[in-house]
Amino acid sequence: MLSVFRSSWALLLGVLLLMTGNGILATILGVRGAIEGFSTFEMSLVMTGYFVGFLGGSSAAPEMIRRVGHVRVFAALGSFISAALILFPVFTDPYIWSLLRILVGFCFAGVYVTAESWLNNASTNENRGSAMAIYGVVLTGGIVVAQWMVSQGDASGYIMFILPSILISISFAPILLSISPAPPYEAGAPMSFRQVFNVSPLGLVGMTLMGGVYSALFGMASVYGTEVGLSIGQLSTFIATLYLGGLVLQFPVGWISDRMDRRLLICVLAGMGAVGAILAGFGLGGYPGLIASSFLIGGAANPLYGLLIAYTNDYLEPSDMSAAAGRLVFSNGLGAVAGPVFTGWLMSQVGPAGFFLFVFGLMASLCAYALYRMTRRASVSVEDSGAYQPITPGASPVSVAVAQEAAVEAAEEAAEEAAEEASGTQTAA
Repeated sequence: MLSVFRSSWALLLGVLLLMTGNGILATILGVRGAIEGFSTFEMSLVMTGYFVGFLGGSSAAPEMIRRVGHVRVFAALGSFISAALILFPVFTDPYIWSLLRILVGFCFAGVYVTAESWLNNASTNENRGSAMAIYGVVLTGGIVVAQWMVSQGDASGYIMFILPSILISISFAPILLSISPAPPYEAGAPMSFRQVFNVSPLGLVGMTLMGGVYSALFGMASVYGTEVGLSIGQLSTFIATLYLGGLVLQFPVGWISDRMDRRLLICVLAGMGAVGAILAGFGLGGYPGLIASSFLIGGAANPLYGLLIAYTNDYLEPSDMSAAAGRLVFSNGLGAVAGPVFTGWLMSQVGPAGFFLFVFGLMASLCAYALYRMTRRASVSVEDSGAYQPITPGASPVSVAVAQEAAVEAAEEAAEEAAEEASGTQTAA
């Protein structure tokens, strides 16, 4: 792990600053939108814009890198992000904000693809898993730090838009000055949706549902907090707890998943998230109850991303893992695009509780579908299942591809060990 820090500290520092700026913007827009009098549905369109842009940027970034190189892509997209952040308080119109969010989402996707391909290149087969685990902690840590910064600022002025612009501008300095160019990220040809569904219906359906959950939490939590009258400090704590829950439970869930039927664990986590959403939706326990519920929801939602990918890998040949990952990530992106819109519509119909009603509906659906799939075929034995890889939902498809590389390497090593043991047994006989 120390070798990862030594070789990639500049990249990790830059990503921390990037994610902090992104986290500030995601929270402050919900608060500023209420100050400007935007409706819940208008804010849902604004928040959806990020995921529309992110989905497009994830697909376009590899080609941009191939054409002009990492450094130019990094610098150009970073410049657009910094400029867009300053424009938000200048043009306080929900539709202009939606367009700016599309631009920001597109650029952040390209930045993440570039940074993660650099990290992959800087890693070795021995430390790649540790590198991605540290990267996931940095992503989550950036959002948590962002919430503290939001709690210290004033959403009605300019400073909370200028601050993330400065952070993002500074973030490129350690990356561009300290890291040598890496080979471009090459995306493999994906499998068809039908092929992935035939291999793992739960994996494909689950990733789509979790895309909706994740985008609702990242995009609409600040809108919910504003509508129920939380102070800036309370809102920041609420959002930070969503991510702290995922950070705390990510690795224990991974350890457990390698030792039991993953469908049962998926069901348990989805059920835990559904219970947390119901408790919060009914306002049980007041603000302390909301914080406890947000920990449950975040602790369930974030590990489910990597868990669903690991479960799908259990039914794939190593050569097909990366191809299937492309469809899983894309289906997750489609769910993410739809999430804020449906959440905003529910909130406009039933009030702020519609936020948790939406999360409950998706989590409960995933729990029920996992139970159903358990009746359709036998589980893969623990010995034959692959290793869980911690993957953060907010990362780009490169993280998934890198995790798939680690899974393939682990499968190949296991096969080699099994062959050596069989050969030794035959020799002894």
